[in-house]
Amino acid sequence: MVRGRTELKRIENPTSRQVTFSKRRNGLLKKAFELSVLCDAEVALIVFSPRGRLYEFASAPSLQKTIDRYKAYTKDHVNNKTIQQDIQQVKDDTLGLAKKLEALDESRRKILGENLEGFSIEELRGLEMKLEKSLHKIRLKKVYISYFQYS
Repeated sequence: MVRGRTELKRIENPTSRQVTFSKRRNGLLKKAFELSVLCDAEVALIVFSPRGRLYEFASAPSLQKTIDRYKAYTKDHVNNKTIQQDIQQVKDDTLGLAKKLEALDESRRKILGENLEGFSIEELRGLEMKLEKSLHKIRLKKVYISYFQYS
């Protein structure tokens, strides 16, 4: 006889829910014990019942030692992982900023008329139009400032 899969949703009947909790808790504790014995693994399990009762299992001498080991492990690995991620982020940022700096430097050289040998007539006309627009804006600002300065 094959058991069907149980639909994972909250059991509404409180009595059935408590019976299921007790059976599954016992099964979980048994599996944790078996894992620790068969594989010589350090296992710790903490379960709080819906009513707030604590059930625990630890294959090590104490649950607290396993928790302390877990904290030390995660602290070391999380810090190391975070440092590696930070280093990679700095490298990526540096590469991006270097590309932006190169583009800005190229734009500056264009505006100053340097290194224009490889440009086509269309590119030079476009650059000339941009410069004329900028010059027009500068002149308007100059007129605006001088108008309000003397009035």
